[in-house]
Amino acid sequence: MQGGNDGMCLRYPENLGVHNSVTHEVAASMLLRATQLAQSTPFHWGYIDRPNDGQLFLIFVPSQMQFPIDGVRYQEQEQRYTIPLGNGRELELQEVKFGFIPMQDQIASKIRRRYRLIKGGHPQLILIHYSRGQSIPIIPSLNQPVRPYALRPANEPAVFVLGERAGQKVFPPGMADRGQPGPMGIPFGNPQAAMLAQQNSQMEALERRNRQERDRSASVTARGQQQAPQQAQGARIEEEDPDEDIDMISAKALAMARYRRNHEVMNEVFMHAAFGKQLESKPTKQGYSIFNKDDLASSITKLEAEIADLQAKAASRQHAKELSELADVSMEGLSVEA
Repeated sequence: MQGGNDGMCLRYPENLGVHNSVTHEVAASMLLRATQLAQSTPFHWGYIDRPNDGQLFLIFVPSQMQFPIDGVRYQEQEQRYTIPLGNGRELELQEVKFGFIPMQDQIASKIRRRYRLIKGGHPQLILIHYSRGQSIPIIPSLNQPVRPYALRPANEPAVFVLGERAGQKVFPPGMADRGQPGPMGIPFGNPQAAMLAQQNSQMEALERRNRQERDRSASVTARGQQQAPQQAQGARIEEEDPDEDIDMISAKALAMARYRRNHEVMNEVFMHAAFGKQLESKPTKQGYSIFNKDDLASSITKLEAEIADLQAKAASRQHAKELSELADVSMEGLSVEA
């Protein structure tokens, strides 16, 4: 079951810790979680070599590859079991016992269990756990290294293995995409999705290059207007043949890129047409701007005249009242004298 070559494989980059045992339920839960994580986390090329007891690994094995060499030799055939989990899921367990590290272990007692969801998950994601079990003596003729040493350095970039970005490489900072295929030219996940992702990345690189050339041309033109014509002639830019890049891009990818660019331009036009008036800033009116100074002065004059008139009427009524009271007192005095 172990693959040839040197056993390089795609590993989940984070350490999964040390576990004395892994139950079927825990394995299934981790594989379901791994299906989600693999869509946003790139897997790194590396090795599983002479693992310690309790170590746990998550790897992605493309359909045309065999299981990678792990530096352990086993003295029995691997056994395969199918475990129904309910909800339409099935867990496959492959177990091999009596393993040992050649030229290092004195007895054969290593156990390797690898789990994958053949239903209800992604069967190319494999969870591997190493532990110890019953021991037997090592057969002398088998006590030879499983792989050649030293191992080849893993210099290939990380790769997304699932999701829309399946097959897309993730280069370290400062390392450009040289267009080199991964080890053995392996496509990951859906080959059509990987090809489309590669074509889209090439189209984006072409658009960035054209944009940079336009910016450089504009800057050269601006400098040429300020400098003498003979000095501006020395600032020529070597133009590359765009046909060489276009030949590498399919008509479908080119059409999708143009559609996306045109859609973005038209979206800006319609957004301005629909919401442009709402986005325009309106001048802020002061709180007292609703009043007119002339109207206020006229109203004040009118009110003052009305107040003066009311005061005059009140004074007249008071004077009439006083005269009436005085007349009443005089009449009463005359009646007493009589």
